Amino acid sequence: MAEWLYEAGIGEERAILVEGGSIVAARVCWGETVRAGLVAGARLVAKAAGARRGLARLDAGEEVLVDALPASANEGDRLVVRIVRPALAEQGRIKRAQARVADGEPLAAAPPLFEALAAGDAAVRRVRIEGSEFAEAGWDELVEEAVGGTIVFAGGELTVSPTPAMTLIDVDGFGPPADLALAAVPAIARALARLDLGGAVGIDFPTPADKRERHTIDAALGEALRGWRGERTAINGFGFVQLVSRLERPSLVARYAQRSAAGARILLRRAERVVEPGVLELAAHPAVRRAVLPEWEAELARRTGRTIRWREDPALAPHAAFAQAVAA
Repeated sequence: MAEWLYEAGIGEERAILVEGGSIVAARVCWGETVRAGLVAGARLVAKAAGARRGLARLDAGEEVLVDALPASANEGDRLVVRIVRPALAEQGRIKRAQARVADGEPLAAAPPLFEALAAGDAAVRRVRIEGSEFAEAGWDELVEEAVGGTIVFAGGELTVSPTPAMTLIDVDGFGPPADLALAAVPAIARALARLDLGGAVGIDFPTPADKRERHTIDAALGEALRGWRGERTAINGFGFVQLVSRLERPSLVARYAQRSAAGARILLRRAERVVEPGVLELAAHPAVRRAVLPEWEAELARRTGRTIRWREDPALAPHAAFAQAVAA
């Protein structure tokens, strides 16, 4: 039976749905206050005449796009809104959070990750970060997939790339195009849940030779996505398919595309797992050190009971930061 395993990390909550000893789905939360489920007071600051969409400023200060505005709404009006999607970090910009009018609902914080998972069908179990459950299920391999955006399958590989418009999955490898596409389908279906991919996802299969091959690939993809909640287009003559599902949070690929921020959280987890005695030395790229908030470093010292020492190394990739115990 599938079970969620949950770790309360420093700067990052993480959970994996494990079935048969392997990760079938994953969730990561970086502690943003404005995320799906938050019900907050706001003020409408911009709206075109007759439009049902506008720009609102939450009482906490963040600007969000708000839908389902009443026709009578005017700039300056007080609103209650429910966040349906947090702000998303993209190359060179931040895409504002999205909200809907929620008049009559009580103000409420977004549910913590553990509570959100506990409201689902699968059991949720808290585990210690220094335990072995995540490692045995393949957490480190999953992080490598998310950081590198590459997923290997028999005969080829998937390249997963976040873009401003959608997440793109490119299929590449050896063998006849139809065979390669069919071999990629199970890997694509697994990646959707493992990497927590939502919103618009474009899949670029090798170009099918004819309509018969397109129908075969379509049927295989439909079967592999049985139970997946979303819509998809039929494969076109160039091998492209689009999937669309609800986007409620950044995917793991989008999270770990923020190299320094992700590297900081990866490093903190590794540091908590050091068992040898001594001073805790953190080796990282300077940008990763800057991404570690002072309160996170203080929490690491509290949890481990150690003195923290830094060694900056510009040659280290952000996700390659590491921790080790050294003599005082």
